Amino acid sequence: MPNHWHLVLYPKEDGDMSRFMGWVTNTHTRRWHVAKRTIGHGHLYQGRYKSFLCETDGHFLVLVRYVEQNPKKANLVQKVEDWRWGSVWRREHGTPQQKNLLAEWPVERPDNYSALLNTIVSEEEEKEIDGAIVKNLPFGSDSWKERMVQKFDLEQTLRGVGRPRNGG
Repeated sequence: MPNHWHLVLYPKEDGDMSRFMGWVTNTHTRRWHVAKRTIGHGHLYQGRYKSFLCETDGHFLVLVRYVEQNPKKANLVQKVEDWRWGSVWRREHGTPQQKNLLAEWPVERPDNYSALLNTIVSEEEEKEIDGAIVKNLPFGSDSWKERMVQKFDLEQTLRGVGRPRNGG
């Protein structure tokens, strides 16, 4: 995407993702400023990255479709697989080195995944993912979400935005 990017990451150890994202954003910012000759001219990123947990079942497939469909939704390409900077293009046309950058999925890719790619995720699914992005709310089945909220002390993700209403 011209003004943002999405990553689906599967960290192996606690703290891996924050270390990785720090490295990526720092390295990208330094290289950007050198390439554009804007060293010392301010921030490249507006805020911290957003992240949320995702259940490794059908929810994972919905999330990956959501991410891989971004260029099509933004009308940058007619078919998802035509976006040269995305994982779909890398999986289908990349060099062995590029393909090696992509990890195995935690779920099996369906046989009809290529057809699914160009069918935009439903409004309901998109709304749920957008909520997960904004609130760091786990994305998965209700019972799985409840377990993750308890396990990782994410109760704040269940509250609405803003101050609680006054009881009176």
